[in-house]
Amino acid sequence: MPSLTNEVHAFEAHATDADLDDLRARLAAARLPEAETVYRPAPDPHRWDQGVPLADLIDIVNYWRTDYDWRAFEARLNQIGQFRTTIDGLGIHFLHRRSERADATPLIMTHGWPGSVAEFVDIIEELADPKDADTPAFHVVAPSLPGFGYSDKPTTTGWGTEKIAATWVELMGRLGYSKFAAHGGDWGGVITTILAGRFPDHVLGIHSTLAQAPPGLTTEGLTPAERQWTEQTRDFWQYRAAYAKQQATRPQTIGYALVDSPVGLLAWILDKFYEWTDSEDSPFERISRDRILDNVTLYWLTRSGASAARIYFESHNSLDPELRVDVPAAISIYPRDIEKCPRPWAQERYRKIVRWREPEAGGHFPSLEVPREFVRDLREGLGVVLASGQPI
Repeated sequence: MPSLTNEVHAFEAHATDADLDDLRARLAAARLPEAETVYRPAPDPHRWDQGVPLADLIDIVNYWRTDYDWRAFEARLNQIGQFRTTIDGLGIHFLHRRSERADATPLIMTHGWPGSVAEFVDIIEELADPKDADTPAFHVVAPSLPGFGYSDKPTTTGWGTEKIAATWVELMGRLGYSKFAAHGGDWGGVITTILAGRFPDHVLGIHSTLAQAPPGLTTEGLTPAERQWTEQTRDFWQYRAAYAKQQATRPQTIGYALVDSPVGLLAWILDKFYEWTDSEDSPFERISRDRILDNVTLYWLTRSGASAARIYFESHNSLDPELRVDVPAAISIYPRDIEKCPRPWAQERYRKIVRWREPEAGGHFPSLEVPREFVRDLREGLGVVLASGQPI
């Protein structure tokens, strides 16, 4: 537990019964479109060619309305330990689980979009207090990005990834962690890169599932497999990234639908959980309905569909092309992720890659899709990172 001061306050999540009743009423009254014109019976990955299939959506909406238990997830968050603090005028929510181990290393874990701290609830305990005494242990801090979950919603522009990274350094300092390791994926991977590049005196090293190369590199010298990665990434941004362009240019417009309609919010997020996971016919092959609904319901109850989308308006394609990372880095590129950077490109930015892995399974949400393998990869990666860097 952090020492509670005037700057850090304990926090408990508790949705009102009225809000949960309103959610169920809206789900019951939802107006749905007709079925997609590429209808195919399951299993068939082409069922999703026009987005979330109607039959799948009806099934999960009915489950959300009648069987899903938000209170169980709420209790889990409270059990881990939730806190808030105000930094530069904005309230920041975070999970904090201190290890019982005296040799534990502080670790900040940053989620992305359309994720949340729900990505980490199933692994925090294992990271903090592993059963094996020879396994690295961590004091885990998992903040909600500004505009996400129980963090405040910025009321002015300026809360992009650079400012968030500086805020994380302040947050960790308030908890007594002047030096720490960092992990991230998606936007969390960008923020982790900025942390390492801008604040090397505080960051011991990083583990990331996202590597972003400087612009302008050529495919000359890459292997055929590495060239395929670059082609897949280019195709993703050219043909399957309309969501990012919308949120980067008109987050307020899509925000009305995401805050007003739980079915619209669910479809917007579920579409990405299917397309970005290592699955063929349904995201539920890898991730439970309950955990996906925990994530979506957190967005719904905190009315954060618009405010979370604004991180794209603030930071889309904004990573400094000159930024370099000289602290030790462990990078894992999962096979079904949406953006895959070849190692020769990655090491142009991350100049001390001490461990590079290409796991056999998993996609954009490995902590949810392959949690056991992800925890092992994170521990081993940070173990190499810490052995390569300076002691705390």
